Amino acid sequence: MSITGNYDHYHRSGSTGSGGPDRPERCVCCVRTMKWFPVLFIVSVIGWSYYAFVVQLSFFTVTSVVQRILFLLFYHLILVMFLWSYYQTVFTDIGRVPSRFRVPRSELDRLLRATSEEEQKQILEAFAKELPIVTRTLNASVRFCEKCRLIKPDRAHHCSVCGVCVLKLDHHCPWVNNCINFTNYKYFILFLGYALLYCLYIAFTTVMYMEMIWSGKVDGRFHILFLFFVSLMFAISLVSLFGYHCYLVLLNRTTLESFRTPIFRYGGPDKNGFSLGKLNNFQEVFGDDRKLWFVPVYTSVGDGVCYPVRCFDEDAESLLSGELANNHHSSRHSQQQRNGQHRVGGRHNDYSDVHQYRNGAVRNKPIVHRVNDDDEDDDEDEENVFETTVFSHSANLLH
Repeated sequence: MSITGNYDHYHRSGSTGSGGPDRPERCVCCVRTMKWFPVLFIVSVIGWSYYAFVVQLSFFTVTSVVQRILFLLFYHLILVMFLWSYYQTVFTDIGRVPSRFRVPRSELDRLLRATSEEEQKQILEAFAKELPIVTRTLNASVRFCEKCRLIKPDRAHHCSVCGVCVLKLDHHCPWVNNCINFTNYKYFILFLGYALLYCLYIAFTTVMYMEMIWSGKVDGRFHILFLFFVSLMFAISLVSLFGYHCYLVLLNRTTLESFRTPIFRYGGPDKNGFSLGKLNNFQEVFGDDRKLWFVPVYTSVGDGVCYPVRCFDEDAESLLSGELANNHHSSRHSQQQRNGQHRVGGRHNDYSDVHQYRNGAVRNKPIVHRVNDDDEDDDEDEENVFETTVFSHSANLLH
């Protein structure tokens, strides 16, 4: 975990993210502008589909007045929810790490003077002992971002596109030009859901007129035919993407965590470490008010920094080490998992603490656990994971 070379660069340039002050301003503006192209493409497709459905289909093709009114009524209801969700996903600010997680200059200087990686780990551990974090790297060290010079909160990761650490980062999505993270994850799920509903509605309402359009009995058949196939193509792509993220919501897992298992100070690697049961997992994203579950307004639970986690047996901490501790924890963890117990802030309580967490009354406290020193958390690997995921989703949408 040697970080000396990187901090020499920080001290010289004063940059904390990608694209420091030496980059030409014109180049930065061009890059920022290009990032909006996918969003403009989506907006253009929606605008064209509005013309094709409202004008070409509803007014020029549908002859029944009642049917036309029903078509337009349901279409505009779905469209409003679709655009509202998309707007919220695009323009909601990312969740930034609070300032208390930033390592002060004095501690950075100590890190520079450290003569070994073990000493660096101890310095970071001492600084992070009062922070509400329970996850660690593979070598049992504190998760530290060398670019932002801060301790990463649980589930936070560095985004190479935005150049900052983001709370509960899922991935960076080029189609919304924003990070999908704690602050807009609900909006993103609703955006996918309403986009799928929008495409299915258009496909099912146009398919009944395909015979008339194909035979040339109505004008504007190109727009309506193309509308049907485009909506069907996007619907097929959205089914897999929407279904996958619904699956992640029910498991309380991010895309990054599905590729890289989070490692806990106490309990080791556990993909389901943040899972509280399907209903609680769902409510952590969508909130407790059922009337607002499918409305794109903020109702998510928590602050993006502290999360309730599965219950582990803290008595195992007093055991010496080695196989005995591992076997003891494994058996206890299996029993507690069957009993549905979870831990928030190190306390055992069958979901009662989860409700306190929702009210902001409970915070996780650091606990101690030994894990192996084979590897360490690497920002570049994390970036590659979500970039690969995003581009695969993009390819699905385009093809």
